[in-house]
Amino acid sequence: MFTQVRRLLIVGIALFGLYIFWDNNRLTIVEQDIVMDDLPDAFVGFKILQISDLHEKQFGKDQSRLLKAINQIDYDVLVFTGDILDNPESTNHDSFYTLLDGIHHKDHLFYVPGNADPQSYQLSPSFGKSEFIKGMEERGVQFLESIDTITKDEESIHFVNFEQSIIRKPEQIGNINGTPTSPYVENEDYQRYQQSLWEDMIETGHLDSTDVRIALNHYPVSDPRIDYIKNDPVTEWRDFSLIIAGHYHGGQIRLPFLGALFVPEPWYEPNSFFPPQDRVKGLWEYEETKQYVSAGLGSSDAIPFFKFRLFNTPEINVLRLIK
Repeated sequence: MFTQVRRLLIVGIALFGLYIFWDNNRLTIVEQDIVMDDLPDAFVGFKILQISDLHEKQFGKDQSRLLKAINQIDYDVLVFTGDILDNPESTNHDSFYTLLDGIHHKDHLFYVPGNADPQSYQLSPSFGKSEFIKGMEERGVQFLESIDTITKDEESIHFVNFEQSIIRKPEQIGNINGTPTSPYVENEDYQRYQQSLWEDMIETGHLDSTDVRIALNHYPVSDPRIDYIKNDPVTEWRDFSLIIAGHYHGGQIRLPFLGALFVPEPWYEPNSFFPPQDRVKGLWEYEETKQYVSAGLGSSDAIPFFKFRLFNTPEINVLRLIK
């Protein structure tokens, strides 16, 4: 009897392991309509394809299965919301470049960095964009450092870098609570460059207009952080029409009926275990601001020894703007 139970247990564990492997190596396309009352008529039906948290994951040889999914979608903009590589020291740039080389529609591609990506700038031999950024820009991706405008039929919407846009004064660059710091943050050349970006963004007037503003960020902007930004004298909350983010991986480890057990969110007290399930992935609204968070494609080691997804199929996301 004991031997039979042990055999059944071994078979069950093996089948469960096969399921995890299968589920981690497939992907789904998640579609979401997002209502915007102030959306210009020219942008009704506008589609944003979001790819997040790849973490160097391969979906077929040379990303063939991921590319097949991307290239079958009729999108207007493709946004990469960070953690494309697996750690800041990684030099496996080709895992991303191969994907970019295979994408057919490259009219509007934007990228914002995540915590697992290489540094965006370099100091040596002189200050400038890093080789990782230069490589993606050569392949048609725009590093969204401040703001970019898309115009159709004389109407416009704006894509903005969230962390840059909430700065109230340029001298506060690098000193915003909740914003990750970089090794070059005190460098004078970096400071001058970021201040020029901030000034250009402010001078356009688009942050204070009635136009649609879509903010890109790797990190979801949790309710406590939104409250903090609104009350912090060095930041200014903008009238965002939508924030698009990633980072949470949908919790990565999810259990039936319980959902996500953990998300890497320092703004939750006392910790990030058992987070609010309506703030883990998908669309939500807080303080009249809509936010969409992708569960992403890859896995991280935020919880040691759990670098896989459980009951959490990798996804890319298609956001359709409607009125």
